[in-house]
Amino acid sequence: MTELPPATATPFERAGEELRSVAFRSDFAVREIPAPPGLAPFSLALAGDVRPDGSGTDSPFGTGRFILLHDPDEPEPWGGAWRIVCFAQAPLETEIGTDPLLADVAWSWLLDALASREAAYHAASGTATKTLSKGFGALADQGDGAQIELRASWSPQAPFGPHVEAWAELVCMLAGLPPGSEDIAVLGSRRTMRD
Repeated sequence: MTELPPATATPFERAGEELRSVAFRSDFAVREIPAPPGLAPFSLALAGDVRPDGSGTDSPFGTGRFILLHDPDEPEPWGGAWRIVCFAQAPLETEIGTDPLLADVAWSWLLDALASREAAYHAASGTATKTLSKGFGALADQGDGAQIELRASWSPQAPFGPHVEAWAELVCMLAGLPPGSEDIAVLGSRRTMRD
């Protein structure tokens, strides 16, 4: 059990301990990574991988990043002292990648995950990008492929644990693992990463 931060801890230290104490599903590995410099006076970054192979690289099934930013000066675009920036991506079957509603569905999964955890927020923004690829020459054997990528940010209200849980759900959903699907096999042909 993680110890509670002392009463003298700063708001950012308390938020960091809250994020570090979140338990994730067994097939989603989360680790703390260095936060990109210069985004805010205080930041904490997490990387998450769906069923990683242990090599320390991004999972071939789905991967994501979660960054909690804190600026006591409350930047005007944030509308407060906190901001979350996240990223999630996963490979797809080519037929799914051509679906014209795919980007809308990916965004709705994030909003649904936040709502299901009652994670209060405002000023949400983001992009959903779908990529289709075809191998040629030495890469022709790889065939066609597709990938979905969602980048989003929002200004959260505490508690922050529900926000990181929603991000984890989003990454798993993009990888084809909806809530309650722990330890269910992922089809290999759908989950081939593209070079």
